[in-house]
Amino acid sequence: MKVQEVKESVEKAANEAKKEMAKVQKALQDAGKKAEKYIESNPKQAAAISAGIGAALGAALAMLLGRKKK
Repeated sequence: MKVQEVKESVEKAANEAKKEMAKVQKALQDAGKKAEKYIESNPKQAAAISAGIGAALGAALAMLLGRKKK
């Protein structure tokens, strides 16, 4: 394979990666907007969900940090 062919192949892959990244960013933005709308219309449930997730993460972190090295 010639250097020019490798260069073109890399450029093509980079362009495809940029397109996919744009799709992912759009999907994340859409998900964020949906989450904001849910929070606005269901603030108590959103707070309860957030508290539950925080408690679960805190418990998991405490378990990991609390392990004794053998």
